[in-house]
Amino acid sequence: MTEQPHSHALAYTEPEKIVSIDSEFLSGKRYPYQEDMSLVEDVDLMAATPGQDLNWLEDIHLLEEDGIPAVFDRYSNCFVKIHFPIPEGREDEMARKVLITHLRSGNSYGIQLKEIHCKFPQPELGPWVEGSQTVGADWAPAVLEGWEKPAGH
Repeated sequence: MTEQPHSHALAYTEPEKIVSIDSEFLSGKRYPYQEDMSLVEDVDLMAATPGQDLNWLEDIHLLEEDGIPAVFDRYSNCFVKIHFPIPEGREDEMARKVLITHLRSGNSYGIQLKEIHCKFPQPELGPWVEGSQTVGADWAPAVLEGWEKPAGH
């Protein structure tokens, strides 16, 4: 007896693949400093640099994401797009000012996760904000409700 092929095939569709993630995707919105240069113009990069660590600043450059000028936020592993015209010759300066503003504001998704997930005491808003509250001093592993460790472990 030969086996009959199934008369119904399961329809399978690939889920949408997200190739790039930017801060707008993570937060669901744009922030005013992404659209208005006047909101970052007065940022003093030297004063904002942790411990006056110029090497940190030198690593921040204007990049491009999806054809739009952007700066990389390593705390969230995403780009912060810049939607205002950037004057020629000031590309890296503006990228640095937008990033510092983003980090100081607490809008960085990685910084928002610190309160729950950081495992050692550190300033919530990082070294860019004097007097930032300390998070991570009382970290404990998350416990899944209803889950119990298997016997013998």
